[in-house]
Amino acid sequence: MTAPTSTPNPFKNLPRNGQPDRTLLLMVFFIITSGILLASHNAPLMESMGSLGGFLKNPIVEALFVSLFLANVLFAYLWNAAPWARALVGVGSLLFVLPLAGREDTSLLDLSIQIMIFAALALGLNIVVGLAGLLDLGYIAFFAVGAYLWGIFASPRFAEVLRYYGENPGATNAGTLAIGLFLLVVTIASLVYISRLTARTAPTATTTWSFRLASLGAVAGLTLTLRAMMVLLSGSADSLEAGINPGFFWLFLALSIMAAAIVGVLIGLPVLKLKGDYLAIITLGLGEVIRVLANNLDLYSAGSQGITPIGTASVPWFNAAAGALGFAEDQHYLLFLYALVLVVIGVVLLVNVRLDRSRIGRAWIAIRDDEVAAQAMGVPLMQTKLIAFATGASFAGVMGMIFAAKQTFISPESFVLNQSIMVLAMVILGGMGSFPGVILGAAVVTLLNLRILPGLGEATANLGIPQEVNPGQLQRLIFGAILVAMMLLRPEGLLPNRRRQLELHHEDHQEDDSAQGNAGALGKGGGDVYSAGYAPAKEDDKAGGSR
Repeated sequence: MTAPTSTPNPFKNLPRNGQPDRTLLLMVFFIITSGILLASHNAPLMESMGSLGGFLKNPIVEALFVSLFLANVLFAYLWNAAPWARALVGVGSLLFVLPLAGREDTSLLDLSIQIMIFAALALGLNIVVGLAGLLDLGYIAFFAVGAYLWGIFASPRFAEVLRYYGENPGATNAGTLAIGLFLLVVTIASLVYISRLTARTAPTATTTWSFRLASLGAVAGLTLTLRAMMVLLSGSADSLEAGINPGFFWLFLALSIMAAAIVGVLIGLPVLKLKGDYLAIITLGLGEVIRVLANNLDLYSAGSQGITPIGTASVPWFNAAAGALGFAEDQHYLLFLYALVLVVIGVVLLVNVRLDRSRIGRAWIAIRDDEVAAQAMGVPLMQTKLIAFATGASFAGVMGMIFAAKQTFISPESFVLNQSIMVLAMVILGGMGSFPGVILGAAVVTLLNLRILPGLGEATANLGIPQEVNPGQLQRLIFGAILVAMMLLRPEGLLPNRRRQLELHHEDHQEDDSAQGNAGALGKGGGDVYSAGYAPAKEDDKAGGSR
């Protein structure tokens, strides 16, 4: 007879790492910070509160309370509280309080979207850097691919491109389209066949050169096809003055993922044979190549002037619901993008967790720890690295498209090297390889950049501080100092991955074990350790431990 099994009670808190029960504290913190956030972003209420309203409207105070409110989600994740309380705080913060506060102050919605866009970017880069150990300094290039893909087609730029091809058709006609499609299908089929052939047998010079020729043929076929389509569609340029139909937004979400992943593979193929500093330098260069192309391809990107206005999706039922909730018409698209980014980041997080626990995730970690050992264990290095590159790039691509729709304007200045470094700083600050840590790092860095440091500069602008040392002029310096302090005091990040934490504090743990007499055989002798392969204890000792 088996003992009856008990189902967990969602209303009863369970012990968690020896922490005291903080359900009540979590709920009190949530109610207080939510109330202050809603009140401080209600302009009529602030005016009626006199000096207290003026205090709450102070940029520093406002940034502080926004940060404290967002900390609700972090505390719901970290603290030992009843499941219902943690779910209530998480859902209530993201789905009710933030949109309501954003209805009164759209800059709050804009900030929330920006945090989640960078969180998704950081999660993508975390796969490349944190899990696979590939230092990529050109990551923002994939963000640009997604942004320009939607920006060109959803703006008046598309009509101008069609007009250009209509005025310069050359010898392109319907026959060109047929040739291009035929060439594309044949070469892709050849690539698939060669890939399957080389998977079963060792690659030879013939298969290598065949693969290269097929790749060139695919590029030629794609070029002919796209050019022919542009020429054939040029008659519709006038009807596309405002860009393509917003209904294509959903199709382009998938296309932005595919385009960024393909660019990731194309960039990764020649560079992933390198590693360490060499890989970082070459990815830095390739990232700059994408930005320079955006600057120089005036026909498609409008050069340094940028593309505007960029449209977004039109979802009538969502707009009707937003209107019923009291949102103004010009706020509908922002609320829609907020909801969309919430869904996308949930999917990105789910994919990250599933990949981390899969065979490919373990292969990435093996490569990061020791490439030679991973290869000896049968991990295909190039293929595994390319999957990491393409996966990280696809997250950046979809977020680039949403970024373009939110900003309604993009230019090459939006995708400079500093943005790549900023995303890398989010990953390192939060904790490499740690998903909650990376999201926290994105939130901290974005808040510092968009609210706290600008608020500090604004609040101290009229205090008589010399211009040279005014915090408003030293935002980059303060930000850099915070990063340096973090790396010195907590190099594993704010919410470190357990494996990463053990690696960085390996020596500390060894010392602690020795002090407690738990060092095993190495701690029992009481003398020097002599073991083959390790450095001798004394300079005049011979290696290998022979006395």
